[in-house]
Amino acid sequence: MDDKESPRVGAAVKRRRRALQLTLAVVASRSGLSVPFLSQIENERARPSMRSLQLVAEALDTTSGELLAAAESARTVDVVRSDEEELHDLPAGVRPLVRGRHQLHALEFTGERDAGREFQHRNDELLFVADGAAEVEAEGRAYRLERGDTLYLSGGVRHRWRATEPGTRLLVVAVAEHIEATDL
Repeated sequence: MDDKESPRVGAAVKRRRRALQLTLAVVASRSGLSVPFLSQIENERARPSMRSLQLVAEALDTTSGELLAAAESARTVDVVRSDEEELHDLPAGVRPLVRGRHQLHALEFTGERDAGREFQHRNDELLFVADGAAEVEAEGRAYRLERGDTLYLSGGVRHRWRATEPGTRLLVVAVAEHIEATDL
């Protein structure tokens, strides 16, 4: 990301600090950064390094990824390049396909993965096999998905999945958890 596109995290930092009812002095004490520097960050007069952002995030009981996501939430058009190295708190082989906090949440899972646990999301979800194959257990039934197949799950359906071939790429697209889905 070049300087013109680099996220402005100041407003996100300020919102988070105020939500926690913390003063700049408290955040400075927790982070080891100076009050003037934190003020400059909040007022968009300074852009923190990734290390400084991590220190601020820890002081605010969140992650740098969450602060970056909150900073970019106003974007309406955003391209996530396949070769882009994004700072996030996801395990290896998991890549976000949508940046920020939006109505849609999308992840790409690559490799031989076994989620190993059951999921139940409040909103609808779509699984798409881009490459390889996967097996999904939902509502007591097993579904074998191959390249190009999709599986739709309505909100509340308990499910688990696993890749069944090396090199599997599975895309998971869902209505974000913070959205209250309603029937029309």
